Amino acid sequence: MLREFTTGMQLVNASLQAGYAVENAFRESLPELKKIYPSDSFIVREFRRIISQLDVSIPIEKALADLSARSHIDDIRNFSEVFQTAKRTGGDLMLIIRNTVSDIQEKSETREQIEADISGKVLEQKIMSLVPILIIAYVNLTSPDFLEVCYCTAAGRLVMTVCLGLYGIAFLWGRKVIKIQI
Repeated sequence: MLREFTTGMQLVNASLQAGYAVENAFRESLPELKKIYPSDSFIVREFRRIISQLDVSIPIEKALADLSARSHIDDIRNFSEVFQTAKRTGGDLMLIIRNTVSDIQEKSETREQIEADISGKVLEQKIMSLVPILIIAYVNLTSPDFLEVCYCTAAGRLVMTVCLGLYGIAFLWGRKVIKIQI
């Protein structure tokens, strides 16, 4: 949704640079959005809704506030609030839209990079969790006498129980570390 919103705002910004008023910039952006996204996509539906609100004389600020309330996305809400303030105070809407789109794109790229890094670490953690089990299975398969000391004597059982406990703690700790929320 955020990516579609960013694309929509880029098109609005292009229309503003072409000299359209803000309300008309949204109208001019809709046909271009329909070329990029399917007609049932989030942004096309929302731009249609904004335009229909404009047609019944609802101010653009209220239409954007309505969009931000329904989307539940912080970046859209922040954009709506900044847009309302700029519209009331006579700020440079093109600059605000351009900066907002740039900020949202940077956040999205950073979020995607973090998610890619985390997914790599998740795979790494899964592999590292399997390595001790695979090593023990391999040694047991190729040289079962070698592990007899570890599992058949009292000292061996004690040491292997401690190792199993440490393995369990490391496994749970690793799972907790990779459950980072972005």
